[in-house]
Amino acid sequence: MLRIAIQTKGRLHEDTMQLLTETGIKLEQSKRLLLIPARNFPIEILFLRDDDIPQSVADGVADIGIVGENEYAEKKKDVRIAKRLGFSKCRLSLAIPKEVEYTGVEWFEGKVIATSYPEILRDFLKEKNIQADIHIITGSVEIAPGIGLADAIFDIVSSGSTLVTNHLKEVEVVMQSEALLIANTNLSEEKQAILDELLFRMEAVQLAEDKKYVLLNIPTENIDKIIEILPGMKSPTIMPLAKEGWSSLHVVIAEKRFWDVIGKLKSLGAESILVMPIEKMIP
Repeated sequence: MLRIAIQTKGRLHEDTMQLLTETGIKLEQSKRLLLIPARNFPIEILFLRDDDIPQSVADGVADIGIVGENEYAEKKKDVRIAKRLGFSKCRLSLAIPKEVEYTGVEWFEGKVIATSYPEILRDFLKEKNIQADIHIITGSVEIAPGIGLADAIFDIVSSGSTLVTNHLKEVEVVMQSEALLIANTNLSEEKQAILDELLFRMEAVQLAEDKKYVLLNIPTENIDKIIEILPGMKSPTIMPLAKEGWSSLHVVIAEKRFWDVIGKLKSLGAESILVMPIEKMIP
């Protein structure tokens, strides 16, 4: 049995639960239990605070965990990154009152900075040769300048709306963050095998993200021209139709390129275009 620690609530929790569902893992439903086994996969879920996850994985309380890169960098525990998951993206930034003129990173010299991430901030200031007073706060860091507790803040930024609400402006992006799957450095062979299967499933889900399966009919004489513009995985599937001079083409297209590619295909005579979502892609 492999034990995975995930965040108890919040956006990262929701994104993680959705990923586990898409990998086919079915959990016993309970809002009261902190440890929930899966019904169809040798894994159990341990719900923890996000800042406790790196420690729990390092100590072997959990075998693996899904945590924000910001917490991984802040805690500096002896764990390994098994996979970057690409969701729950944010950044850690320095912000100051919006009416203050910002002259560069040297502005922070001698200032008081409120943060919940003192280690990351300390490393950044050291790299920049800046001497500042770090005031550690757990909770609503963004209110610190407004109540006179600090000159600036260092905190997570997603949309930036919280900064605007508190009359702050983002002036330095220190690091980008996303969800990571971290693992204990001493997994048994049995647990590593379970993790490998889980990683395989996650990869299949991620490969399918933002992609469409497209079927269309094309003039056979334009096949070579059409293949040149298709961003397929390897090469498209082409089958002759009963109607002479026509072929059926099957291809996977990234959604962000979809309309551009479809327009070019239509200009080369493509017809009867059918677009379908992809649930999984097995590499």
